[in-house]
Amino acid sequence: MPATRPIAAITSCLLATACVVEAPPHDPRASAIEAPAPQRAGQPMDPLKTAGHIAAARVAAITGDQDAVRQNMEAMTEDMRRAMKLPDAGRPIDPESARAAIRTMQGVRSVAWLDRSNLLVRVTGAEFRDYRFIDAVCQRLEPLGDTLAVTVHLRNANPRTRDEADSLGRNCQLAPGDVALLQRERKVDSLDPALRARFRADTERGRAQAARPQAAGDRAALEAIPEM
Repeated sequence: MPATRPIAAITSCLLATACVVEAPPHDPRASAIEAPAPQRAGQPMDPLKTAGHIAAARVAAITGDQDAVRQNMEAMTEDMRRAMKLPDAGRPIDPESARAAIRTMQGVRSVAWLDRSNLLVRVTGAEFRDYRFIDAVCQRLEPLGDTLAVTVHLRNANPRTRDEADSLGRNCQLAPGDVALLQRERKVDSLDPALRARFRADTERGRAQAARPQAAGDRAALEAIPEM
């Protein structure tokens, strides 16, 4: 029958794997490996996860598996430490190793430690001065130790405006403005950006009022003042 010829042709094509199917347009984003998310701390402990560690530790204790008991207890201790935002004193980051790891990043002009916890990174342009670049810096530091002990400050080495000259800082594992336990926020700018913004707003408001035309009553009151 004539209708069986197309079916036979398709069947033989599939069996021989000789049919050429046009591939969809290449999307470079589809082949790119998604970068792992940076580590985060400060979230509450997961009750289900904690209960699982407790149950596993009890079973291990009954069966005499001391290694499993120790592993589950250490896991709960680690979860509690991260929930408390307490840096791991047993995994400090070597300053020189950190500088060497960050210095090779695209957009980095220089790297310097302000103290044991605050790292200043000078970048080559405003496009690198954002929280995503802080995440990238912190991910470079993760293999070296606990990044919860590090606050990264970005400063544009080539600012075009006063706002671009302000530094941008954040703890590697916390939200902007949050600090790790036993640490305090450090100001790296000579003038607080918030104070400078308020001063700039007051100045612009004063200029706007000065440029506003005087009301008729105000002009009359000024003209009524006798000359000395």
